[in-house]
Amino acid sequence: MGLITALGPLAIDMYLPAFAAIAEDLGTSHGRVEQTLASYLFGLSLAQLAYGPLADRFGRRSTLLAGLSIFILGSLGASLTHDIDHLALWRIVQAFGGAAGIVVPRAVIRDNFDTRDASKALSVLMLVMGATPILAPILGGQILIFASWRWIFYLMTLLAASLLLSAVLTMQETLAPEHVSSLHPRYILKNYVGLFGDKSFIFFALAGGFGSAGMFSYIVGSPRVFINTYGVDPRYFGFLFGANAAAFIAMAQVSARLLNRSSPETIFQRALNSLAIATVIALLLTLFNVLNLTALMLCLILYMGSQGFVNPNAAALALRHQGHRLGTASALMGTLQMLAESTAGLLISLWQTPGPLPLVGLLCACAILSWLCGRLAMKTV
Repeated sequence: MGLITALGPLAIDMYLPAFAAIAEDLGTSHGRVEQTLASYLFGLSLAQLAYGPLADRFGRRSTLLAGLSIFILGSLGASLTHDIDHLALWRIVQAFGGAAGIVVPRAVIRDNFDTRDASKALSVLMLVMGATPILAPILGGQILIFASWRWIFYLMTLLAASLLLSAVLTMQETLAPEHVSSLHPRYILKNYVGLFGDKSFIFFALAGGFGSAGMFSYIVGSPRVFINTYGVDPRYFGFLFGANAAAFIAMAQVSARLLNRSSPETIFQRALNSLAIATVIALLLTLFNVLNLTALMLCLILYMGSQGFVNPNAAALALRHQGHRLGTASALMGTLQMLAESTAGLLISLWQTPGPLPLVGLLCACAILSWLCGRLAMKTV
């Protein structure tokens, strides 16, 4: 489930080093190639809303197998295309397949485990998800040394085919017969309306979503701050980026072990506090013009480490009362998170003030929103 969850994000990051090569080969601009990434994110957001009801009606296994098959088709089509418009189209197809890998694994985990054990399992998923943004661009860059950009999509096809074969041979259906739902549009709409009216689900999902939005603003904005503001050599940027990603991965694993003696609610609350404290300190240091690279790194590591606790526990707590509509709930949670991430990425790309203020300001805003939603969520427990 962890590897399948990583498949969708892998398709975001692996081809980033190939943008220039794709533009040259297809005779287009760098901006048009960037739009294929936007196409993928757009498809990934919307498709999740469809996979939720499908997973609740036809089961987790068949829905996941269909999604992996679509991802393989999209990857193969992208590898064989000869113009940028068709590449964008195949990227959307890829996204419609990859979305199943985000929705279904969370539902499978919640089918099998109670809230505490689901938090542990989701923490393991965070290990794979946290490693993907680090390893995927490196892998894509290494492929470009020996082969054309098309081999990046060939590799995606091969990976997805291997996961499809593994799922066919080993995966069992986890949807209980009594939880099978109707695909009638009125019933689907009723489920989504019901989820929006479920304060516990919405606030826990938003707490995790705003925390992830802060992470996404860091991913988008950190190169500008580290390299342009603090003069970090681009050759060493990856080490700083990796240190923060390592904090996220490590703390997600610590969270899984702490759950043996602490409740998900306790871990969640304490992590939200440190999330907010880290960014408020960073913002104050920025406003007083005394934020240096060391202080920024300490605040970022604290933020990313805290998010390693927030993310899996927020997801498990959001889904704990959704047994009758787990697929739909997982889909809506993923869509809300991706919309928050996309908005944060857009805002930091538009906020072009020199210095660390755009990054630190958005991180603080996301942390405060996450903290507020978390406080409201805990009142529903």
